[in-house]
Amino acid sequence: MAKIKVGPDENFTQALRRFNRLVKEEGILDELKERQYYMKPSMIKKDKMKELKNKFNRLRRKSRNSKY
Repeated sequence: MAKIKVGPDENFTQALRRFNRLVKEEGILDELKERQYYMKPSMIKKDKMKELKNKFNRLRRKSRNSKY
């Protein structure tokens, strides 16, 4: 749970920025998006493998186009 204490000389926009930064660092919104729908463990595994394959292909293309 993200909580902040607002100082007496701190305005609302500064406090809101600090709160949003804290929420982003803790990954609260990312977790909410992940838990929005149930995914079977096999689908999670398939998605991870797909991401790794794309990452590998991207790195391979990058190194192939490199001059070094």
